Amino acid sequence: MRGFIFDMDGCLLHSIHIWHEAEQHIMDQAHVSLTKEQRDELNALTLEEAGEFFHERFGLMESGADVVQAIIDYMLDFYRNSVEVNPGVYELVSALHAAGAPMCVLSSSPQSFLQAGLGHTGLKRFFPDDMIISADDAGLTKRNVSTFEYVCNKLGTEPADTWLFDDSWYACVTAQKAGLHVVGTFSMDGCGTHEELDRYSEAVIDDFTDPILKDLLGYST
Repeated sequence: MRGFIFDMDGCLLHSIHIWHEAEQHIMDQAHVSLTKEQRDELNALTLEEAGEFFHERFGLMESGADVVQAIIDYMLDFYRNSVEVNPGVYELVSALHAAGAPMCVLSSSPQSFLQAGLGHTGLKRFFPDDMIISADDAGLTKRNVSTFEYVCNKLGTEPADTWLFDDSWYACVTAQKAGLHVVGTFSMDGCGTHEELDRYSEAVIDDFTDPILKDLLGYST
């Protein structure tokens, strides 16, 4: 039995842009424009660290926690009301679910974002609650091989029989080291260029209507 692990933002959902829009929203409130060095620094921070970044550097709001809540509120509104499924996703996920394939969502986003986004798009019904995994909330990271070993164990599949779909090049690197099959799902160069994803994946797709899925999985959308 083959298992399937899906990232959410930039993979299942057309949502990777909201992270950058939320960042711009906060910058507009702070009336600041970041240098490239500051943007690079910000991109490496957790949500909580980003809140402290804007509060301490620019005096935004009463605390870093207030900044974090403003970001969360902005993004939750998007996930609850506006986010859309990427092309071909619903067809593939519903077919795999009907076939009884073990599946899970593994994302670095908070659980509240996962529940809101998957709920709004109707994808949540295909994944049991314990198969919607927020890596950060669970103290995991996609940079550690042990994370993918843990998820395969939850799925009840061997790494060699498990497929990861992800738009982050570093997640593809780690999953490949863990022995999984990897499909890079391109979203934007900042997550992983086509060349980077191709280096660490068996295939790279722009969306789930790509006919290569028929060759890889015996399924076509």
